[in-house]
Amino acid sequence: MATKDNLSAVDLASAFLYATEWLGVYIDEINALNVYPVPDGDTGTNMHLTMQSVRRELKKQTISKFEQVAHALAYGSLLGARGNSGVILSQILKGFSESIKLCTSVGPTEVKLALKASSKVAYAAVIEPVEGTILTVVRKSAEGAQASEGDTFGVLRSALEAARSALQETPEQLEVLKQAEVVDAGGLGYVRLLEGLIAFQEGTELPAPPIITRRAQEQFEEEEFGFCTEFLLSEVEASTKTIQEIVKPFGDSLLVVGAEGFVKGHIHTEDPERLLAAVAKFGKMVRAKVEDMSEQHSEILAGAELSEAESSRSGLVTVSSGYGITKVFRGLGARVVGGGQTDNPSVEDIADAVRSVGADQVIVLPNNRNIVMAAERVTELMSDKEIYVVPTRTLGAGLAAAVLFQENREARDQIDEMEAAASLSLTIEITVASRDAEVEGISVKEGQAIGLVNGELRYSEDETKDCLLGLLRQIDLAEFEIGTLFFSAGSGLEDEQEIKEKIENDFPELEVQLLPGAPDLYPYLFILE
Repeated sequence: MATKDNLSAVDLASAFLYATEWLGVYIDEINALNVYPVPDGDTGTNMHLTMQSVRRELKKQTISKFEQVAHALAYGSLLGARGNSGVILSQILKGFSESIKLCTSVGPTEVKLALKASSKVAYAAVIEPVEGTILTVVRKSAEGAQASEGDTFGVLRSALEAARSALQETPEQLEVLKQAEVVDAGGLGYVRLLEGLIAFQEGTELPAPPIITRRAQEQFEEEEFGFCTEFLLSEVEASTKTIQEIVKPFGDSLLVVGAEGFVKGHIHTEDPERLLAAVAKFGKMVRAKVEDMSEQHSEILAGAELSEAESSRSGLVTVSSGYGITKVFRGLGARVVGGGQTDNPSVEDIADAVRSVGADQVIVLPNNRNIVMAAERVTELMSDKEIYVVPTRTLGAGLAAAVLFQENREARDQIDEMEAAASLSLTIEITVASRDAEVEGISVKEGQAIGLVNGELRYSEDETKDCLLGLLRQIDLAEFEIGTLFFSAGSGLEDEQEIKEKIENDFPELEVQLLPGAPDLYPYLFILE
């Protein structure tokens, strides 16, 4: 608990860590208010996922300098930003980080400057700023801080008071909020974040999550809202303005921002695949996500109809990367934790997902050998739920297990069946070598395509497509009936149709399904069952 007027880097990092937990308590409350720009009910989730990424960056290092805290805030939030609200939050944190990174201590004056910078950077990131949103709440909060004559946390309390007042005014500034009789969801998320920073200093324990009795999305009829599409590029030489102009014709709610060599984009569009293919040429596609906002809204409406039904006996939490396979997991009833081979979620990330599941019994699928131990540690942190970890080491194994999940059965009664199904699956991953190496007699050069079978290197080729086809010809596929081929965001559907036809010609007994949205950094993921 920080009590000094001037905060150290450790104090500030600890405050943000606690604020992340505080925000997590209110995820569902914030989601229930989300009607702008579309009523897809995910603002709380997206803001918390963004802060979870900051938390991971903070915990990677022993904090001693504000420069480290600033890096975690800017870099972590950009890489983890989800949705419109998450990307804007990343820019709020970018402004804050740029203001404090050269400090040796942070006092009232530094906090005032940092909050002012947060507002300025956030407004600059939005092409057409709309009042009555999180932007307004952040700006009014910063203005309230400037008028404060208190100590460091006195300034934050003034900022919080101003933020709360601004939040209450948002329905008068944005007609859709007034019609729905709610305040802005993103603005509330920012208020909760400020509360968490102050709660750390005061030593306030985490409260119980609010009970949700109404979801604002319920009053909106089903309609087409398009696809919430995001991308994260590295090794980008073009300016964010250049990429912004390429993306602009594809839709609205556009944000293109950058930090530390990365460019993050967010847009609502009707043509996500063509958009992702267009931006992929500007750098290395680190991550892409596509979510059907109409489908999300329909799920909320369906959930409202079932709200008085008997609660589930068991829940499912799974780790996944790549919007295509993530969508499949969600369709099977799973709560998804983002992460994978190069982005392992923490124990806390998995625990947050387990807490968010309504059932008292929860099955966890880690889907990567490097994540199994973290998943197993969650059982040590939580005594109020029965947690069962099926130690799946690949996405294919996880998908095979998830297909058998039944929410109305006891979790313990499903484990053996899920483990058996996982063991019979085969996961083929095609990626690109990051360095020269020789593994089990196979020599690969940096930049060459490599093929892995259940996580083990088995094949290499110059091109990713040739690598996939060549590897398949080396494997006995006689025992498999169905193959699901996920391809990456930068690939063209016509090329992938050609590959599908080649696979079906080589293996006529195999039924092949083609889906976009392979895991990050993997041009192809082929799951055989």
